[in-house]
Amino acid sequence: MREDDDRITLPVHVAGSGTLERLVDTARDYAKASTAENTNKAYAADWKHFARWCRLKGAEPLPPSSEMIGLYLADLAAPTNGSPTLSVSTIERRLSGLAWNYAQRGFTLDRKNRHIASVLAGIKRKHARPPVQKEAIQAEDILAMVATLSYDLRGLRDRAILLLGYAGGLRRSEIVSLDIHKDDTPDSGGWIEIMEKGALLTLNAKTGWREVEIGRGSKDQTCPVHALEQWLHFAKIDFGPVFVGTSRDGKRASETRLNDKHVARLIKRTILDAGIRSELPEKDRLALFSGHSLRAGLASSAEVDERYVQKQLGHASAEMTRRYQRRRDRFRVNLTKAAGL
Repeated sequence: MREDDDRITLPVHVAGSGTLERLVDTARDYAKASTAENTNKAYAADWKHFARWCRLKGAEPLPPSSEMIGLYLADLAAPTNGSPTLSVSTIERRLSGLAWNYAQRGFTLDRKNRHIASVLAGIKRKHARPPVQKEAIQAEDILAMVATLSYDLRGLRDRAILLLGYAGGLRRSEIVSLDIHKDDTPDSGGWIEIMEKGALLTLNAKTGWREVEIGRGSKDQTCPVHALEQWLHFAKIDFGPVFVGTSRDGKRASETRLNDKHVARLIKRTILDAGIRSELPEKDRLALFSGHSLRAGLASSAEVDERYVQKQLGHASAEMTRRYQRRRDRFRVNLTKAAGL
C-alpha cells in the first residue's frame, strides 16, 4: 500500500489538473505537519508492523477488523513467536498509531468495541505497572553539571543548553529546534529574542504556539541568558539554528543543527562527571536521568505558584504539571489531622 496515494487525494468525480495536483501535494504536506515528525515516524512504524503481522496470519489490514486487532494486541502482550513482551504504554501507543493510520485512510477504528476494549482492559489489569518516572535534576545538580564543562566553544554551547533547558523547562526537541529569528529555516520550531531582563522564546510545541520567558539569573555563572549570549557571541551565530555542531577541536561552529539526542547524551555525561547519585552503579545512574529530567527539575524546584510552572511547561492542565513534580507538595495538606485523627 502506498501511503501518500491512500491519504489526501482528489475526489473521484473531479478531473485532475496541474493546479489541483499541486494543491493535493500541498495538502499532503500540511497533513504531515499536523503531527510531530517523531510521531509520524512512530505511526508509520506501527502500521508497517501491524500490516506485516496481518500478512503472516493470512489476513489483510484493510478494512479494520476489531477481532483481528484484539488478537494483535494479545500477541503484543504475550508473543507466541519469541518476541519480547511490550509494555502496556507501548501497546496503547501502537493502538493509537493504528487508529490514526485508519483515519488517514478514511476508516474509523472503534476502540470501544468489545474485541478491542476488553482485551486491552485485561492486558492492563494483568501487566500494568506504575509509571517509571525519570529523576528530577535539582538546582544544586544543574550547577554541578555545568561546572564540569570546559570554556571552549563546545563547553559554552553545552552550558547554554543545560541552563536554558532547565530554566525554561524545555523538551530536548524544543531546545535544538530554536532559531535566531522567526522563519530562519524550514525546520524551525521557534525563535529567541534577547532583552534587557531576559530571553523570550516563542515555541511551536505539542499544545500549539507558546511563549516562554527566561529571566536573567542572580549571577553570570549560573545565568541561562548570559550563557546563551556567550555561546552566540563566540560561535558568531546571528542567523539560523541556535545550537549547532562544532569542529573536532571545539573551536569552530558548524551550520548543522544539533539532534535532540545530543541533549540526552549531554545530560547523562554530565550527571556522571558531576558525581550525582554516586552511591548507585553507573548503569542505574544513567537510567535515572533523561531529557525530561530538566523539565521535572524546574517543576520540582521552582518555589512559585503552580500556575506559573504550568504556563512555563506548556501544560494544558495542572494535573499534568503535578506529574512532573517529584516529591513536591506531598503531605502539604494533612487530611488525617483535618479529619480529627
